[in-house]
Amino acid sequence: MKSIQETLQERILIIDGAMGTMIQRHKLTEADYRGERFKNWPSDLKGNNDLLNITKPDVIVGIHKQYLDAGADIIETNTFSSTSIAMADYGMQSLAKELNVAAASCAKEAVKQAGKVAWVAGAIGPLNKTLSLSPDVNNPGFRAITFDEVVAAYYEQVSGLVEGGVDVLLIETIFDTLNAKGAIYAIKQYFDDTKQAPLPIMISGTITDASGRTLSGQTLEAFYTSVMHANPLSVGLNCALGAKEMRPHIEELSTLASCYVSAYPNAGLPNAMGEYDENPADTGHYLEEWAREGFVNIVGGCCGTTPDHIQHIAEHVKGLTPRALPTIEETLS
Repeated sequence: MKSIQETLQERILIIDGAMGTMIQRHKLTEADYRGERFKNWPSDLKGNNDLLNITKPDVIVGIHKQYLDAGADIIETNTFSSTSIAMADYGMQSLAKELNVAAASCAKEAVKQAGKVAWVAGAIGPLNKTLSLSPDVNNPGFRAITFDEVVAAYYEQVSGLVEGGVDVLLIETIFDTLNAKGAIYAIKQYFDDTKQAPLPIMISGTITDASGRTLSGQTLEAFYTSVMHANPLSVGLNCALGAKEMRPHIEELSTLASCYVSAYPNAGLPNAMGEYDENPADTGHYLEEWAREGFVNIVGGCCGTTPDHIQHIAEHVKGLTPRALPTIEETLS
């Protein structure tokens, strides 16, 4: 089996689409989320999608398999909120590591069932607390969390993902680069402590509006410069924007990055009801254009995208030449 690095040299890889969108289609009840194990849990659990790795693994495996069958080469674990910090909303901090191990197992099982070569990316989300922004408008210097606490939470998540058998680690939907740097530090620390060969790291930021900045105020170039020390396999953008709006930022990133470039936009911008209307063929055409322009190495979808979107994207970029890695001068000018 070729490595992901070798395959990226040969073709554009397809990453999967939205997990939450697909979970909503199942119309799960509070009882479904609870299962037998958590039937007496004191707080509501509906909406805790990561918990389904334990209580409804068949649903998660099925969604992963739909994306694999649609053409995905990389599937993301259902672990966007599987940290002790995020799980505190449900009083489930102690389950963080177990959730990550279970999620990795679900994804690996789907790859096995699909009978194809594919890679499992351990999804590391942005947290619901931020190191760069104050939650108190009257006290801009206040922080709800410390860097050490962020690192500890991410370290636990990484340990679960690696023990579960993921192939790469994906720090995604980054709106606060300091949080992301906490994740990078935790990954490096974990592999130093365990003396294991480190897994490749994929990094994906989020440009929040037409200004081309992250929520914490960084330009795209500043964001890239802030994370390139991690020596990532890829750097890219996901979420917040549809493909039409994301295009200029992906074009800029393709000129900055010395590594591979990934892009998985939303299915357009949300409508008045917060739903996504962009049809799969349109998404496929947008990403085909990026591929023909030489902007990307990895493409897929985020919020609102489905296996149909991924199938169209895969068909549209099939056979197109991936973005060539630029030769970066190592000397200062």
